[in-house]
Amino acid sequence: MRTREADIAGASGGGRAGARLRRSHLKLADPAFRWLTILCAAAVALAMIALTGVLVGNSWLAITKLGLKPLHTVAWAPSIGSYGALSSLFGTFVTTLIAMVIAVPLALAVALLLVELVHPVLSRVIGTTIEMLAAIPSIIFGMWGIFVVVPILQKVEPWIQSTPLGRLGLFSGPPIGIGILPAGIILALMVLPFITAVSRDVLGMVPTVVKEAGFGMGSTTFEVTRRISFRYALSGIAGAVFLGLGRALGETMAVAFLLGGVFDRLPHSLLDQGTSISATIALQFGEATKPLDVSALIELGLILFLITMVFQLVAQVWLARARRMTGSRA
Repeated sequence: MRTREADIAGASGGGRAGARLRRSHLKLADPAFRWLTILCAAAVALAMIALTGVLVGNSWLAITKLGLKPLHTVAWAPSIGSYGALSSLFGTFVTTLIAMVIAVPLALAVALLLVELVHPVLSRVIGTTIEMLAAIPSIIFGMWGIFVVVPILQKVEPWIQSTPLGRLGLFSGPPIGIGILPAGIILALMVLPFITAVSRDVLGMVPTVVKEAGFGMGSTTFEVTRRISFRYALSGIAGAVFLGLGRALGETMAVAFLLGGVFDRLPHSLLDQGTSISATIALQFGEATKPLDVSALIELGLILFLITMVFQLVAQVWLARARRMTGSRA
Protein backbone atom coordinates (compact mmCIF):
# COMPACT_ATOMS: atom_id res chain seq x y z
CA MET A 1 0.00 0.00 0.00
CA ARG A 2 2.80 2.37 0.89
CA THR A 3 4.57 1.54 -2.37
CA ARG A 4 1.48 2.44 -4.36
CA GLU A 5 1.09 5.74 -2.53
CA ALA A 6 4.77 6.48 -3.16
CA ASP A 7 4.31 5.76 -6.87
CA ILE A 8 1.32 8.08 -7.03
CA ALA A 9 3.23 10.82 -5.22
CA GLY A 10 6.19 10.39 -7.53
CA ALA A 11 3.99 10.54 -10.61
CA SER A 12 2.28 13.69 -9.39
CA GLY A 13 5.63 15.25 -8.61
CA GLY A 14 6.88 14.36 -12.09
CA GLY A 15 3.75 15.87 -13.63
CA ARG A 16 4.28 19.11 -11.73
CA ALA A 17 7.90 19.17 -12.85
CA GLY A 18 6.85 18.63 -16.47
CA ALA A 19 4.27 21.40 -16.22
CA ARG A 20 6.90 23.78 -14.80
CA LEU A 21 9.25 22.84 -17.65
CA ARG A 22 6.55 23.51 -20.25
CA ARG A 23 5.75 26.86 -18.64
CA SER A 24 9.41 27.84 -18.72
CA HIS A 25 9.60 26.91 -22.40
CA LEU A 26 6.51 29.00 -23.11
CA LYS A 27 8.04 31.94 -21.24
CA LEU A 28 11.05 31.70 -23.53
CA ALA A 29 9.06 31.03 -26.72
CA ASP A 30 6.79 34.06 -26.45
CA PRO A 31 9.58 36.68 -26.22
CA ALA A 32 11.56 34.85 -28.93
CA PHE A 33 8.56 34.87 -31.26
CA ARG A 34 7.87 38.54 -30.50
CA TRP A 35 11.45 39.55 -31.26
CA LEU A 36 11.44 37.45 -34.44
CA THR A 37 8.38 39.28 -35.75
CA ILE A 38 9.93 42.63 -34.78
CA LEU A 39 13.11 41.76 -36.66
CA CYS A 40 11.14 40.70 -39.74
CA ALA A 41 9.17 43.95 -39.74
CA ALA A 42 12.35 45.97 -39.20
CA ALA A 43 14.05 44.13 -42.08
CA VAL A 44 11.23 45.16 -44.44
CA ALA A 45 11.43 48.77 -43.27
CA LEU A 46 15.22 48.81 -43.64
CA ALA A 47 14.94 47.32 -47.13
CA MET A 48 12.57 50.14 -48.15
CA ILE A 49 14.89 52.75 -46.69
CA ALA A 50 17.89 51.17 -48.42
CA LEU A 51 16.03 51.02 -51.74
CA THR A 52 15.07 54.67 -51.47
CA GLY A 53 18.64 55.62 -50.58
CA VAL A 54 20.09 53.72 -53.54
CA LEU A 55 17.64 55.32 -55.97
CA VAL A 56 18.22 58.83 -54.63
CA GLY A 57 21.99 58.40 -54.43
CA ASN A 58 22.39 57.06 -57.96
CA SER A 59 20.03 59.62 -59.47
CA TRP A 60 21.47 62.58 -57.58
CA LEU A 61 23.63 63.62 -60.56
CA ALA A 62 20.56 63.93 -62.78
CA ILE A 63 18.57 65.63 -60.02
CA THR A 64 21.20 68.33 -59.51
CA LYS A 65 21.99 68.88 -63.20
CA LEU A 66 18.51 68.56 -64.73
CA GLY A 67 16.27 69.65 -61.87
CA LEU A 68 12.56 69.51 -62.78
CA LYS A 69 13.23 69.81 -66.51
CA PRO A 70 12.48 66.12 -67.28
CA LEU A 71 8.95 66.52 -65.89
CA HIS A 72 7.98 69.09 -68.55
CA THR A 73 10.14 67.86 -71.44
CA VAL A 74 8.71 65.30 -73.87
CA ALA A 75 11.57 63.76 -75.85
CA TRP A 76 13.98 61.24 -74.40
CA ALA A 77 17.08 61.65 -76.59
CA PRO A 78 20.34 61.50 -74.58
CA SER A 79 22.39 61.97 -77.77
CA ILE A 80 21.19 65.59 -77.97
CA GLY A 81 21.02 66.13 -74.21
CA SER A 82 17.24 65.72 -73.88
CA TYR A 83 16.03 63.68 -70.93
CA GLY A 84 12.30 64.23 -71.11
CA ALA A 85 10.12 62.04 -68.90
CA LEU A 86 6.74 63.41 -70.00
CA SER A 87 6.23 60.87 -72.80
CA SER A 88 7.07 58.01 -70.42
CA LEU A 89 4.76 59.35 -67.73
CA PHE A 90 1.94 59.80 -70.22
CA GLY A 91 2.31 56.27 -71.59
CA THR A 92 2.44 54.79 -68.09
CA PHE A 93 -0.74 56.51 -66.93
CA VAL A 94 -2.75 55.89 -70.11
CA THR A 95 -1.91 52.18 -70.39
CA THR A 96 -2.61 51.70 -66.68
CA LEU A 97 -5.94 53.51 -67.01
CA ILE A 98 -6.97 51.29 -69.94
CA ALA A 99 -5.93 48.19 -68.02
CA MET A 100 -7.91 49.11 -64.93
CA VAL A 101 -11.02 50.11 -66.91
CA ILE A 102 -11.02 46.66 -68.53
CA ALA A 103 -9.78 44.52 -65.64
CA VAL A 104 -11.75 45.83 -62.64
CA PRO A 105 -15.31 45.20 -63.94
CA LEU A 106 -14.28 41.87 -65.47
CA ALA A 107 -12.53 40.75 -62.27
CA LEU A 108 -15.51 41.69 -60.08
CA ALA A 109 -17.90 39.89 -62.41
CA VAL A 110 -15.77 36.74 -62.34
CA ALA A 111 -15.40 36.92 -58.54
CA LEU A 112 -19.18 37.21 -58.11
CA LEU A 113 -19.69 34.32 -60.51
CA LEU A 114 -17.32 32.12 -58.52
CA VAL A 115 -18.79 33.03 -55.13
CA GLU A 116 -22.51 33.36 -55.80
CA LEU A 117 -23.64 31.68 -59.01
CA VAL A 118 -21.76 28.48 -59.86
CA HIS A 119 -21.30 25.11 -58.18
CA PRO A 120 -18.36 25.00 -55.71
CA VAL A 121 -16.54 22.36 -57.79
CA LEU A 122 -16.80 24.45 -60.94
CA SER A 123 -15.83 27.51 -58.92
CA ARG A 124 -12.60 25.85 -57.80
CA VAL A 125 -11.77 24.80 -61.35
CA ILE A 126 -12.36 28.26 -62.82
CA GLY A 127 -10.65 29.98 -59.90
CA THR A 128 -7.54 27.80 -60.22
CA THR A 129 -7.40 28.46 -63.96
CA ILE A 130 -7.56 32.21 -63.43
CA GLU A 131 -4.94 32.11 -60.67
CA MET A 132 -2.59 30.25 -63.01
CA LEU A 133 -2.51 33.38 -65.16
CA ALA A 134 -0.56 35.08 -62.37
CA ALA A 135 2.25 32.52 -62.76
CA ILE A 136 2.77 33.24 -66.47
CA PRO A 137 5.92 35.36 -67.06
CA SER A 138 5.28 38.84 -68.42
CA ILE A 139 7.39 38.21 -71.50
CA ILE A 140 5.01 35.39 -72.47
CA PHE A 141 2.12 37.85 -72.24
CA GLY A 142 4.12 40.19 -74.49
CA MET A 143 4.75 37.49 -77.07
CA TRP A 144 1.10 36.42 -76.93
CA GLY A 145 0.13 40.03 -77.51
CA ILE A 146 2.42 40.30 -80.53
CA PHE A 147 1.24 37.08 -82.19
CA VAL A 148 -2.45 37.08 -81.18
CA VAL A 149 -3.73 40.49 -80.04
CA VAL A 150 -1.88 42.60 -82.62
CA PRO A 151 -3.18 40.66 -85.69
CA ILE A 152 -6.72 40.87 -84.30
CA LEU A 153 -6.43 44.61 -83.73
CA GLN A 154 -5.04 45.09 -87.23
CA LYS A 155 -8.40 43.84 -88.51
CA VAL A 156 -10.58 45.50 -85.86
CA GLU A 157 -9.03 48.98 -85.83
CA PRO A 158 -10.02 49.90 -89.43
CA TRP A 159 -13.59 48.88 -88.63
CA ILE A 160 -13.57 51.06 -85.49
CA GLN A 161 -12.29 53.99 -87.53
CA SER A 162 -15.22 53.58 -89.93
CA THR A 163 -17.76 53.86 -87.10
CA PRO A 164 -18.81 57.04 -85.24
CA LEU A 165 -16.19 56.19 -82.62
CA GLY A 166 -13.53 56.91 -85.20
CA ARG A 167 -14.60 60.56 -85.29
CA LEU A 168 -13.71 61.08 -81.64
CA GLY A 169 -9.99 61.13 -82.34
CA LEU A 170 -9.22 58.34 -79.88
CA PHE A 171 -8.81 55.85 -82.73
CA SER A 172 -7.05 58.00 -85.30
CA GLY A 173 -3.75 57.02 -86.85
CA PRO A 174 -2.46 54.03 -88.82
CA PRO A 175 -4.07 50.73 -87.72
CA ILE A 176 -0.85 48.75 -87.34
CA GLY A 177 -1.95 46.96 -84.16
CA ILE A 178 0.97 48.12 -81.97
CA GLY A 179 0.47 51.02 -79.60
CA ILE A 180 -1.28 52.21 -76.46
CA LEU A 181 -4.43 50.08 -76.87
CA PRO A 182 -2.84 46.60 -77.13
CA ALA A 183 -0.49 47.42 -74.26
CA GLY A 184 -3.48 48.32 -72.09
CA ILE A 185 -5.33 45.14 -73.07
CA ILE A 186 -2.37 42.92 -72.17
CA LEU A 187 -1.91 44.78 -68.88
CA ALA A 188 -5.58 44.12 -68.11
CA LEU A 189 -5.05 40.38 -68.60
CA MET A 190 -1.98 40.49 -66.36
CA VAL A 191 -3.66 42.22 -63.40
CA LEU A 192 -6.94 40.32 -63.78
CA PRO A 193 -5.93 37.25 -61.69
CA PHE A 194 -4.71 39.38 -58.78
CA ILE A 195 -7.89 41.43 -58.54
CA THR A 196 -10.10 38.38 -59.11
CA ALA A 197 -8.40 36.19 -56.50
CA VAL A 198 -8.47 38.79 -53.73
CA SER A 199 -12.03 39.91 -54.54
CA ARG A 200 -13.24 36.29 -54.56
CA ASP A 201 -11.68 35.60 -51.17
CA VAL A 202 -13.11 38.78 -49.66
CA LEU A 203 -16.60 38.16 -51.05
CA GLY A 204 -16.40 34.59 -49.77
CA MET A 205 -15.83 35.94 -46.25
CA VAL A 206 -19.23 37.67 -46.15
CA PRO A 207 -21.24 35.86 -43.43
CA THR A 208 -23.82 33.53 -44.92
CA VAL A 209 -26.34 34.42 -42.24
CA VAL A 210 -26.24 38.09 -43.33
CA LYS A 211 -26.96 37.21 -46.94
CA GLU A 212 -29.69 34.76 -45.92
CA ALA A 213 -31.30 37.53 -43.90
CA GLY A 214 -31.37 39.67 -47.04
CA PHE A 215 -32.94 36.88 -49.05
CA GLY A 216 -35.44 36.30 -46.25
CA MET A 217 -36.59 39.90 -46.53
CA GLY A 218 -37.36 39.38 -50.21
CA SER A 219 -34.23 40.81 -51.76
CA THR A 220 -32.99 39.50 -55.10
CA THR A 221 -29.48 38.17 -55.69
CA PHE A 222 -28.51 41.48 -57.29
CA GLU A 223 -29.82 43.48 -54.33
CA VAL A 224 -28.06 41.24 -51.79
CA THR A 225 -24.83 41.51 -53.74
CA ARG A 226 -25.05 45.28 -54.10
CA ARG A 227 -26.32 46.20 -50.65
CA ILE A 228 -24.73 43.50 -48.48
CA SER A 229 -21.81 41.69 -50.12
CA PHE A 230 -20.22 44.74 -51.73
CA ARG A 231 -20.78 46.85 -48.63
CA TYR A 232 -19.18 44.25 -46.38
CA ALA A 233 -16.23 43.59 -48.73
CA LEU A 234 -15.69 47.14 -50.02
CA SER A 235 -12.34 47.77 -48.38
CA GLY A 236 -10.99 44.38 -49.43
CA ILE A 237 -12.09 44.89 -53.04
CA ALA A 238 -10.49 48.32 -53.04
CA GLY A 239 -7.27 46.76 -51.76
CA ALA A 240 -7.41 44.25 -54.62
CA VAL A 241 -7.84 47.07 -57.13
CA PHE A 242 -4.85 48.96 -55.75
CA LEU A 243 -2.81 45.76 -55.80
CA GLY A 244 -3.57 45.39 -59.50
CA LEU A 245 -2.83 49.08 -60.03
CA GLY A 246 0.63 48.69 -58.54
CA ARG A 247 1.33 45.71 -60.82
CA ALA A 248 0.14 47.64 -63.89
CA LEU A 249 2.26 50.70 -63.10
CA GLY A 250 5.49 48.73 -62.89
CA GLU A 251 5.05 46.19 -65.69
CA THR A 252 7.96 46.21 -68.13
CA MET A 253 8.52 43.58 -70.79
CA ALA A 254 4.98 43.06 -72.07
CA VAL A 255 4.52 46.83 -72.34
CA ALA A 256 7.90 47.25 -74.03
CA PHE A 257 6.87 44.67 -76.64
CA LEU A 258 3.58 46.34 -77.52
CA LEU A 259 4.01 50.09 -77.04
CA GLY A 260 6.37 50.53 -79.98
CA GLY A 261 9.22 52.33 -78.19
CA VAL A 262 8.57 55.90 -79.39
CA PHE A 263 10.46 58.21 -77.02
CA ASP A 264 10.31 61.61 -78.74
CA ARG A 265 6.61 62.55 -78.73
CA LEU A 266 3.32 62.10 -76.93
CA PRO A 267 0.76 59.65 -78.35
CA HIS A 268 -2.21 61.36 -79.99
CA SER A 269 -4.63 58.42 -79.91
CA LEU A 270 -5.06 54.93 -78.51
CA LEU A 271 -3.68 53.51 -81.75
CA ASP A 272 -0.53 55.61 -81.59
CA GLN A 273 2.81 54.25 -80.37
CA GLY A 274 4.57 55.46 -77.25
CA THR A 275 6.54 54.33 -74.24
CA SER A 276 6.30 54.00 -70.46
CA ILE A 277 8.69 54.58 -67.58
CA SER A 278 9.55 50.93 -67.10
CA ALA A 279 9.83 50.31 -70.87
CA THR A 280 12.12 53.32 -71.29
CA ILE A 281 14.42 52.08 -68.54
CA ALA A 282 14.52 48.55 -69.96
CA LEU A 283 15.15 49.63 -73.56
CA GLN A 284 17.56 52.50 -72.92
CA PHE A 285 19.69 51.17 -70.05
CA GLY A 286 21.93 49.07 -72.31
CA GLU A 287 22.68 52.13 -74.47
CA ALA A 288 23.47 54.43 -71.55
CA THR A 289 27.21 55.20 -71.75
CA LYS A 290 27.55 58.49 -69.89
CA PRO A 291 27.12 58.84 -66.12
CA LEU A 292 24.35 61.39 -66.70
CA ASP A 293 22.48 58.94 -68.96
CA VAL A 294 22.53 56.23 -66.29
CA SER A 295 21.61 58.70 -63.55
CA ALA A 296 18.68 60.03 -65.59
CA LEU A 297 17.33 56.51 -66.11
CA ILE A 298 17.62 55.79 -62.39
CA GLU A 299 15.80 59.06 -61.76
CA LEU A 300 12.97 57.69 -63.93
CA GLY A 301 12.92 54.66 -61.64
CA LEU A 302 12.78 56.97 -58.63
CA ILE A 303 9.82 58.82 -60.17
CA LEU A 304 7.99 55.53 -60.72
CA PHE A 305 8.80 54.48 -57.15
CA LEU A 306 7.39 57.75 -55.78
CA ILE A 307 4.26 57.45 -57.93
CA THR A 308 3.66 53.95 -56.59
CA MET A 309 4.16 55.11 -53.01
CA VAL A 310 1.72 57.99 -53.50
CA PHE A 311 -0.92 55.61 -54.85
CA GLN A 312 -0.38 53.27 -51.89
CA LEU A 313 -0.73 56.11 -49.38
CA VAL A 314 -3.89 57.32 -51.09
CA ALA A 315 -5.18 53.75 -51.01
CA GLN A 316 -4.55 53.39 -47.28
CA VAL A 317 -6.25 56.71 -46.50
CA TRP A 318 -9.23 55.82 -48.68
CA LEU A 319 -9.51 52.34 -47.19
CA ALA A 320 -9.46 53.71 -43.64
CA ARG A 321 -12.21 56.15 -44.55
CA ALA A 322 -14.24 53.41 -46.28
CA ARG A 323 -14.01 51.19 -43.20
CA ARG A 324 -15.27 54.00 -40.96
CA MET A 325 -18.15 54.83 -43.31
CA THR A 326 -19.33 51.27 -43.99
CA GLY A 327 -18.29 49.50 -40.83
CA SER A 328 -16.55 46.88 -42.98
CA ARG A 329 -14.01 44.53 -41.42
CA ALA A 330 -12.65 43.01 -44.66
